[in-house]
Amino acid sequence: MLTTLTTRLSDTVRKLTGRGRISEENVRDTVREIRMALLEADVALPVAKAFIERVRERAVGDEVARSLNPGQAFVKIVHDELVRVLGGQKSAIEAKGRPAVVLLVGLQGAGKTTTAGKLVRHLAPQAPGDVLLASTDVYRPAAREQLARLAVDLGARYFETAAPEPVEIAVQALAEAKRRGCRWLLVDTAGRLHVDDAMMTEVRAIHAAITPDETLFVLDSMIGQDAVNSARTFGGALKLTGVILTKTDGDARGGAALSVRETTGVPIKLVGTGEKLDALEPFVPTRFASRILGMGDVVGFVEQVQAQVDRDAMERVAAKVKRGRDLNFNDFKEQLEQITKLGGLESLLEKMPGVKPGAAAQAGFDARVIRRQIALIDSMTRRERVNPGIIDGSRKRRISAGAGLSVQDINRLLKQHKQLAKTMKRLAKGGGVSRMLAAAGRGPAGPMRRR
Repeated sequence: MLTTLTTRLSDTVRKLTGRGRISEENVRDTVREIRMALLEADVALPVAKAFIERVRERAVGDEVARSLNPGQAFVKIVHDELVRVLGGQKSAIEAKGRPAVVLLVGLQGAGKTTTAGKLVRHLAPQAPGDVLLASTDVYRPAAREQLARLAVDLGARYFETAAPEPVEIAVQALAEAKRRGCRWLLVDTAGRLHVDDAMMTEVRAIHAAITPDETLFVLDSMIGQDAVNSARTFGGALKLTGVILTKTDGDARGGAALSVRETTGVPIKLVGTGEKLDALEPFVPTRFASRILGMGDVVGFVEQVQAQVDRDAMERVAAKVKRGRDLNFNDFKEQLEQITKLGGLESLLEKMPGVKPGAAAQAGFDARVIRRQIALIDSMTRRERVNPGIIDGSRKRRISAGAGLSVQDINRLLKQHKQLAKTMKRLAKGGGVSRMLAAAGRGPAGPMRRR
């Protein structure tokens, strides 16, 4: 998401970084480029104009003129104003009562049902049974069946009823959540392709009947300018408490993220970063602004690694390297699967400072490459995985044919495996493996403890 905007903005502000003096002409030209980048990214015109005006006023004032490094001061101004547009502070989902009721609203196709499943993982990762899921969508075929299936997969509870009316379903679900002593009740509502009076009347009635702690507007980040209009309509009908942006891993221009908070006053609380049920992240304006400007998000990277990397698997590989043993293809496959869990190389690299969007794809690494490599390893025999050195020409042809790929693909895989083995050996000699493991188990909150 925001690939084009990130590239444009980071390139634009980089032109001024390091300058000892900035003139009004420099500011005017840079601000014009920023304005064009925002509009091309589908940022609402009033939001773009207000943002540009604030940047211009601060840039031509004493704040930059008296700075020892005017270029960096200007970048800081742009960053600060982006944070302001995005909401300033992180806003978490609040749980006031028991059960804490979360109502999900939005247009059809925004991803409400899938988001309900992701919320189970986000709100109760250790105790999914404390969550009761309920669907009031009596219109979309198999909508309730989809949510029931998600509940089974996640280990959460699902409220089953024969009640035909959405309001009645919501009221019964709340009573059931209280009876069972559930910590959370997540209520999924019906959507329409467009906002209409019938939908708004129904969702208002549900809201009034169960008085939710959180009313979250689920917004498809790919719908562009319409995002602001639909958010404003829902905000006028209901007292929204937050927004969840979905499909941020797509090719969206991303203006919704920069427009919704400024035009509605409703904070963005979470962002969906993929199709998997754990692909839901807290929205932190300071980090998001840094990523837009190409500054990366190292803290987010560390948190992602802590949450999703299998530390035991890392320790097994490290122990093997320390003993002087070569990495085999079973080890290599484990590392590829770790990368897949983290959302792929593109997801990781976009959080690193100075790395431009699309760097992984330009270097020839993407999700398809990783899937092909895993397919090749799966086509090997157990002996070949443990002893890569025995893979000769005839074995290469058999392995590549089994995976439906070419011999050149298996050659590339063998070369990458050798390079990884050499790198790990160098790390082991210099103590780098121990430091890497320590970093993976330590973050802002201190050492990672085993449970």
